Amino acid sequence: MKRFWLALALMCGAIGGAQAASRDLVVGVEDIEYYPLFAIRDGEYVGAMREIVDAFARAKDYRVTYRPLPIKRLYAELAGGGIDVKLPDNPGWGGEAKAGLKMAYSKPVAAYIDGVVVRPGSIAKPVDQFRNLGTVAGFTPYAWLDRIKADKVALKENPRMELLLRQAVVGHVDGAYVNVAVANHVLNNILNMQGALIFNPALPHSRDYYHLSTTRRPEVVAEFDVWLKENAQMVKDIKDRFGAEKGVE
Repeated sequence: MKRFWLALALMCGAIGGAQAASRDLVVGVEDIEYYPLFAIRDGEYVGAMREIVDAFARAKDYRVTYRPLPIKRLYAELAGGGIDVKLPDNPGWGGEAKAGLKMAYSKPVAAYIDGVVVRPGSIAKPVDQFRNLGTVAGFTPYAWLDRIKADKVALKENPRMELLLRQAVVGHVDGAYVNVAVANHVLNNILNMQGALIFNPALPHSRDYYHLSTTRRPEVVAEFDVWLKENAQMVKDIKDRFGAEKGVE
């Protein structure tokens, strides 16, 4: 009889431990300056994306750990199971890194435009006259890939958004391929260069959405989708407060 009760206690403990572990959530995030969407400040993940995930976690009793990683390493951790979910993600990103993976994506979290910002005096410059294009290291300018692969445009990477935008302002690159909302924030609030660069919608660009993704916790993504729908106004308010979709309209 003692063995029975001991076995029962061990089984209950194991079940309780599994249930507790299931409420732990490791969120893989990009270790780049992409504020107001996201950034790492003093070792902490901050921005609109964090506020949205934190609100979801509070509502559903998840214990969230944010794991900032370089973009390429993030894909490796996604494939290897080192993270539970990735944010942001998109079905069109990382084709080779995701090959063979069973991916689950959430409904759209935030809209974005990735495009080219140029000096106002270069706004009429056609795509055929672009010889180089700046971007943040690890960031893929999908709308320009054909031209890059054909060696019509050289890609110049920079580890930081501020430095990239400065390069574009002084003409070291023909333009910078960036998230428009992020570029506007950096120009206006960090570099004090409002209007120094403007988005050119006539050049190749991508207009799409950020999603939450996973290979190992599809139930979390499904729960997140329901929460997004039920709290659409709250999510909108967070994005509006941060200016996360500014310039996307």
